[in-house]
Amino acid sequence: MKRLLTTLISSLFVLTTSAQLYHPGEELEYRVSYRAKYFPNTEIGSVEVKTEEVDFEGKPHYRVIGVGRTLPTYRWFFNMEDTYTIHVDPTTNRTAHFRSDLIEGSYTFESTYRYDWDRMQVSSRWSSRKRPFKEKEQTLTDQSMDAISLFFNMRSAKAEDLEEGGVGTLELVLEDTIRHVKYRYLGREVKKIRNQGKFRSLKFECQLTTSEGFSFEDGTVFTLWITDDRNKMPLSIESPVRIGSIQAYIYDYKGLKYPLESLIK
Repeated sequence: MKRLLTTLISSLFVLTTSAQLYHPGEELEYRVSYRAKYFPNTEIGSVEVKTEEVDFEGKPHYRVIGVGRTLPTYRWFFNMEDTYTIHVDPTTNRTAHFRSDLIEGSYTFESTYRYDWDRMQVSSRWSSRKRPFKEKEQTLTDQSMDAISLFFNMRSAKAEDLEEGGVGTLELVLEDTIRHVKYRYLGREVKKIRNQGKFRSLKFECQLTTSEGFSFEDGTVFTLWITDDRNKMPLSIESPVRIGSIQAYIYDYKGLKYPLESLIK
């Protein structure tokens, strides 16, 4: 349960940013819940993501900050507060710098990625449990992205350009390797969101794979719904567990770039 909660909250940071939809002032808040056949739907965590304009290393950038934490009632069981920050060059829409600071119970982890798109290289530096830092430089491709900017293709894609059943692969930059994220477009669906109403949505199935493209044995699979409008706002993400499922859904939003035309009144 703890690992699934961490994975799901990290996935939300991936899904709530877009290299073509960075919009200063946008704030999204999610609730993470667990449900099973004989267990009521229970909120156990939250995720907040906001975008703003800042100066970074003497130049204007977009900064996206995502914070995921367990709710106070469940911190005795698993106390987690993960913070992810990226700086994006607004002229190229590419990530210039990525940082993560993770606190999960007694476990701590921090990492930074510095991108050099002229050389097509990324320099990563990371440490867990306050141990000495490790470093590595890796080669980038045009499809390479960090865990925040990865899903810009899906969030910025036009529905008319998507083919139902169509599949694609994106590259995820990690500390010392490149993973792949396979995704399949499943089509349009009316999605009901707790306390928000019904939305016209685009539905995807996603799976994290190894650097060779093979699926992990534990099947890191999740289903994603995003609004079928110009915002492409992530509505919900759901991942099955051995008993029941973990789900995150939109709880509050403000500062969207476009009207929320997908909401069915």
